[in-house]
Amino acid sequence: MSEECVFCKIIKKELPARVVYEDDNVIAFLDINPVSKGHTLVVPKKHYRNMVDAPDEVVAKVHIVAKKIGIAAMEVLGAKGFNVISNNEKVAGQEVFHFHVHVIPRYTGDELHYDVKGYKYTEGEADEVAKKLNEALK
Repeated sequence: MSEECVFCKIIKKELPARVVYEDDNVIAFLDINPVSKGHTLVVPKKHYRNMVDAPDEVVAKVHIVAKKIGIAAMEVLGAKGFNVISNNEKVAGQEVFHFHVHVIPRYTGDELHYDVKGYKYTEGEADEVAKKLNEALK
């Protein structure tokens, strides 16, 4: 646990949260600044800075819970789908440095967009990138 981490304070019940799921390892609660109805954060109870620092089994458990929450949102909130997003490091939009994923229920006509312009590879660059990633993953 981190003394100054807002998610650690929620886990220790020092700060209030609208908890929708909790077990021995994971807690999930409604985001205080939701982008859609039912926007939920799924957080491991042990403090890890982000997905990079979390063990694979923790990442897997968080995503299993995220799936359950997404399905529940479709069943009881009328969502037609959902996004699962994890921002890792400030440049990627991470604001709270405790690993978590966002489960964002999606509704017909909700007009949520990703304003991504898209990266264009130069000639041969995609092959080079794929080769480097492939080698790093071996």
